[in-house]
Amino acid sequence: MSLKKKLIVLNTTIMLGLGSAFAIPSVKAEESITNIQSQRTGVQSDISEAEQVIQELKKEQTKMNAQIAQIESAMKENDQKIKDTKQEIKDTEKDIDSLKKEIKALEERIAKREEVLKERALSFQESGGDVEYLEVVLGSKSFGEFVNRVGAVATIVEADQQILSEQEADKADLEKKQATVEKKLQSLKDMEVELKGMQSQIKDQKAETVNMKAKIEKKESETEALKQSLENKDAGLEAQIASIRENIKKEEERKASEKADLDRAAEEVNSSNSSSQEPSSSSSEESSSSSKGESSAKGSSKGESSSNSSKSSAAAKPAASKTETSSKPSSANTGSAITAGYKYIGNSTYKFGGGRTASDIANGLFDCSGFVAWAYKQAGVNLPASTDALKNAGRQVSKSQIQPGDLVFFNTYKTDGHVGIYVGGGKFIGSQSSTGVAIANMESGYWAGVFNGRVVRVN
Repeated sequence: MSLKKKLIVLNTTIMLGLGSAFAIPSVKAEESITNIQSQRTGVQSDISEAEQVIQELKKEQTKMNAQIAQIESAMKENDQKIKDTKQEIKDTEKDIDSLKKEIKALEERIAKREEVLKERALSFQESGGDVEYLEVVLGSKSFGEFVNRVGAVATIVEADQQILSEQEADKADLEKKQATVEKKLQSLKDMEVELKGMQSQIKDQKAETVNMKAKIEKKESETEALKQSLENKDAGLEAQIASIRENIKKEEERKASEKADLDRAAEEVNSSNSSSQEPSSSSSEESSSSSKGESSAKGSSKGESSSNSSKSSAAAKPAASKTETSSKPSSANTGSAITAGYKYIGNSTYKFGGGRTASDIANGLFDCSGFVAWAYKQAGVNLPASTDALKNAGRQVSKSQIQPGDLVFFNTYKTDGHVGIYVGGGKFIGSQSSTGVAIANMESGYWAGVFNGRVVRVN
């Protein structure tokens, strides 16, 4: 075999070998890319879900911050009310001290007047009077009896009428002042006890909300870390795909370079003996055949890769979203009063004395009795806004006859310290110090322990 034929055969063999060698790795590389891309699809879906969770947690955190701000505002107002009440108590106690001084002065005047009356009685007796006036004075058991006895002595009554009138006026004025101040003092002390009790409950509510906020922040931090981990994994997979594609490109460049070298070698062999056309033509045809075989192998590799990619894409489907629904209880009577507060559930704050102004109502600030009065007002029924008055706002019925819409009372910090509206199923809606407006179970837990059995049906 001539040198030229040997080179031609070598050229053809190498080209066929290279075409087969590069086609197989190319197919495997595309399969690897498809598999990695499938993994990326799953990771990116997880990232998307993590982002949704983070967004929901941020919304919850914003809501918690707003609720904490409302609670702090309510606590601040209650603190101020406690301070004002304490100051009123001090002022009232000063009034009482001043009144005691007045009482002492009045008692001294009364004693002096009695001495005057005694002296006049003795003088009357010494002048020959028929009435034992000293016995009248010393024999009276009370001031009223004394006045009655003195009234029997016509000559003395007329002379001492002014003194007796002053005595009675001083005594009446004294009793009236004392009763008024003592009543006011007792009222202020009761209010101080109530405010302190409410303040303690609001502090518990704030602690619970802060704790919940901390849990949300922790979960958000964990979700952020998970998202970061998934993003790192996705970036690693993307880098793997880029590396594989770069290797494929380098292999294709190397193959093209080697093919060009072989083509030049074949051309040089052909030009070395221009008189031998047949072998040259054969070499050219074989080279062309080798090139076509290589091209066919490439097409097969790309087709398989495209098919695998399509299957992977079809396999990755987003998770179906779930819609949560909630049902609201209804009542045959006073239904609108029961359902009026639903818009405030999870969106309100307990405030002592709240629910009596448009501003409080707009911001969801209620105490228990204020909420009940407001809710019934939405049903066209006017009720008082205090637990003591609500006890008498209708007729009391047995616990066994309880119906939705009835008022239920609880012994919290005091007897009948809390009130709500029964909604059925052993539950009631009310403005609770720990949750704001909410539906609570009165057949188990805390509320079951403090329910006192008082049920009032609104007239």
